[in-house]
Amino acid sequence: MNVPLLDLRAQYASIKTEVDAAVAAVFDSQHFILGPQVEACEKALATYSNCSHAVGVSSGTDALLACLMAENIGPGDEVITSAYSFFATAGAIARVGATPVFVDIDPATYNLDQLQIPAKITKKTRAIIPVHLFGQMADMDAIMRAADEHRLVVIEDAAQAIGAERGGRRAGSVGHYGCFSFYPSKNLGGAGDGGMVVTNDSKRAAKLRQLRNHGAESKYRHAMVGGNFRLDAIQAAVIKVKLPHLDAWTEARQRNARRYDELFSRAALPIEVPAVLPGRHVFNQYVIRSTERDSLQKFLKENGVETEVYYPVPLHLQPCFAQLGYSVGDFPESERAAKQTLALPIYPELAAKQLEYVVRSTCDFHSSNALEAGASRFDAAAPLLHN
Repeated sequence: MNVPLLDLRAQYASIKTEVDAAVAAVFDSQHFILGPQVEACEKALATYSNCSHAVGVSSGTDALLACLMAENIGPGDEVITSAYSFFATAGAIARVGATPVFVDIDPATYNLDQLQIPAKITKKTRAIIPVHLFGQMADMDAIMRAADEHRLVVIEDAAQAIGAERGGRRAGSVGHYGCFSFYPSKNLGGAGDGGMVVTNDSKRAAKLRQLRNHGAESKYRHAMVGGNFRLDAIQAAVIKVKLPHLDAWTEARQRNARRYDELFSRAALPIEVPAVLPGRHVFNQYVIRSTERDSLQKFLKENGVETEVYYPVPLHLQPCFAQLGYSVGDFPESERAAKQTLALPIYPELAAKQLEYVVRSTCDFHSSNALEAGASRFDAAAPLLHN
């Protein structure tokens, strides 16, 4: 059996008529840049995220970049963020000329350890970028307390966490800015690159709208130097069609995660399943830990199961940040996660028999006798699928 890490074709097939009609309407209008489709998408995303404003941009990366630019963060400034995240988080900081200052992660959630933030704050610190990794929110209450005490800007990197909640608040709505990505593999993915910034500050929203359009306050009049960060109308149309389905897709991801948890628990394998805190985990990824991660991934691949390693090289050890002076051992939890974590298929359309096969294959790997011991372990867990 083949089990892909993600099957976008299955999702498209379920909403093909709606998506095709929305894209055709954009072509009929011949209005491809900003305009009514983007405005409608912004309004819908602001409402969904419990925010007053939403600004459509060209990608999740550009969402982070535009927020940093809006705060005039640049050379000589420092921005605190996680050592374990997708490169764009730290890359956006470096692109504006500021210095990324890393903190280690909580080993249970993979989000930055908020207890380490105060020791990293200096006179040069301007902002904090917490990352809501794999679909679960960081401890925003603690982060905001530290930020408020030192008058720092908080930019939530919620690229993997649209719809996630903690303490009754949604990802993106707690900090001064919230940044989303519509990269196709995200829970709410477009037909290419796209992103959104949400905020409850009208002045910040207005500045972002200028920045995304070369800093123009009106045609050919530029109050500041911005960029070409505009969201395409086609992407906005696709996102707007998909948004009403998002909660159902999230529930399917959560259901799949519970199945994995139950089966792996019954099988008693030497792996760690994701820790789920009170709130709403949207499971952009279902990430397990194994001290035999690389061998397990190889075995699963040989048996038709696609997996992914997020992220094999922590940010502080990336070659482009060598000048920052970090070394192996500086952020041990990030380094341990980079060596042990493995993402399993979790997408909403994942069939029960496919999920069962992933668990069976993982059991086989951990058995000294793949045919006998592995089968007995799995057989103890399998009935849970049919409860």
